[in-house]
Amino acid sequence: MTQNRARTVFLLAHTGRPAAVRSAELVVKGLLNAGLGVRVLEAEARDLPLPGEVELVGEATPQCLDGCELLIVLGGDGTLLRGAEFARASGVPMLGVNLGRVGFLAEAERDDLDKVVDRVVSRAYEVEERMTVDVVVHRNGDIVHTDWALNEAAVQKAGAEKLLEVVLEIDGRPVTGFGCDGIVLSTPTGSTAYAFSAGGPVVWPEVEALLMVPISAHALFAKPLVTSPDSVLAVEVLPHVPPGVLWCDGRRTVELPPGARVEVRRGAVPVRLARLHHASFTDRLVAKFALPVSGWRGAPH
Repeated sequence: MTQNRARTVFLLAHTGRPAAVRSAELVVKGLLNAGLGVRVLEAEARDLPLPGEVELVGEATPQCLDGCELLIVLGGDGTLLRGAEFARASGVPMLGVNLGRVGFLAEAERDDLDKVVDRVVSRAYEVEERMTVDVVVHRNGDIVHTDWALNEAAVQKAGAEKLLEVVLEIDGRPVTGFGCDGIVLSTPTGSTAYAFSAGGPVVWPEVEALLMVPISAHALFAKPLVTSPDSVLAVEVLPHVPPGVLWCDGRRTVELPPGARVEVRRGAVPVRLARLHHASFTDRLVAKFALPVSGWRGAPH
């Protein structure tokens, strides 16, 4: 059903979660009552109790967000990364509501749904851009695959039996080589995701940098590396060894045959995130990981 409302919001939800279904119902009701239009994918609408005035679109393409001012995503990290794919391709800002565990990409939690609706209706949000990475896979000098990531591109071994043998390169110069379970090539946004689990540093989102984090490397020098955002990071899979795999944001994968070369550089297209408040990343870090801060008194005034 097509609507003639002046403002339209696209809603993306993990309909396999009962909490997401209930949350979607509340958000849709609040937006419609405030006079905003709501657009939803037909495949998801079948699992949601939606009123008839909700606009349905059949094909999940970036064009389905045409005319939308905001993309609201309800779900865990996987759903938020799926939403980021739509946000990057369409240029529409994404506002995430966390229904999962950590949810660093989310701006709000399940208990904040009324606030989310109010802020969207009154346009009381700001938009920030998050750095991405562009990924190119070479084989025998030819480009065989291209991709991108908001969090990370991870080069990993394909099986459990043998290590992945790689050589690392930064800005056209070799750094070191070793056997490992993999290498995480991360943005600052991704520093609290896979790179964090692999022992990498936490990087504040406003810091422009690229990270290279080894996973279970058999080497004396296997420290996380932080480079300029203008650097080009490369991982070469040695010839005559078992193949590896490339994962981008844990969602898209391609096999890396022996001799493959993966290059990662700053992405040409950022992901735009809607922000509801000015809470510092430090506070977000403490809240998400439930870090102990009791006893803190702060600087003397």
